[in-house]
Amino acid sequence: MTEEMLMGLTRETLMLTLQLAGPMLLFGMLVGILMSVLQAVTQVQETSLGFIPKAIAVGIAFLICAPWMVQKLVGFTTLLFGDFAVFAR
Repeated sequence: MTEEMLMGLTRETLMLTLQLAGPMLLFGMLVGILMSVLQAVTQVQETSLGFIPKAIAVGIAFLICAPWMVQKLVGFTTLLFGDFAVFAR
């Protein structure tokens, strides 16, 4: 395995990680911003108030995106196993 192949594989792995984590992070961020605005408007400064909605939003995002995430992971794993002989050199 050459350095270029290793760097390419590392880049693909990191990009896949960002793609898979992105939707859940985005949902959590959006709900966090909405909860912060709501707390600022109502002047309720309870720190635990924002945790439950964010956790629920991340869970819902995971359930919505799970089939797509599994498809991406299976495709990447198939690619890795298909090129295993090349990587083993």
